[in-house]
Amino acid sequence: MNVTMLLADSAQVADGKLYILGGGWSLSGPEPVPSAVAIKVEVDTHEFDRMHHWELFLEDADGQLVQFDSPQGPQTIEIRGDFSASAPEGVPVGTPVDVPIAVNLGPIPLSPNSRFTWRLVIDGESLDGSTASFSTRPLPAVI
Repeated sequence: MNVTMLLADSAQVADGKLYILGGGWSLSGPEPVPSAVAIKVEVDTHEFDRMHHWELFLEDADGQLVQFDSPQGPQTIEIRGDFSASAPEGVPVGTPVDVPIAVNLGPIPLSPNSRFTWRLVIDGESLDGSTASFSTRPLPAVI
């Protein structure tokens, strides 16, 4: 499998395609804003017709899961799902299939002037291309 990830303002999947609004950024904030992670997984033929489990985690610059206080105690941002792919009719044997995934998020209160990474794990593995990093702007100077 090959993975391509892109940060965006918004993303959705329709008709097997990713539709991306405001994509390709790596600088955000410092105020919390909605965002999305657009993911394209290229599934090779030997991986067809079986379920694959994916997990998306938000990590800080040290590779630790980002935690937030909630009424239930500290929580991390972890999103999970499953997908499968099959050979479409009419394409040459051996052609990989793209599986699009769009994860939209509400405003996340992240520390200003910091670095973060979205890490995708598929079937327990971090594959090439399975990260998307970004930084938050520093707070404006108070005059």
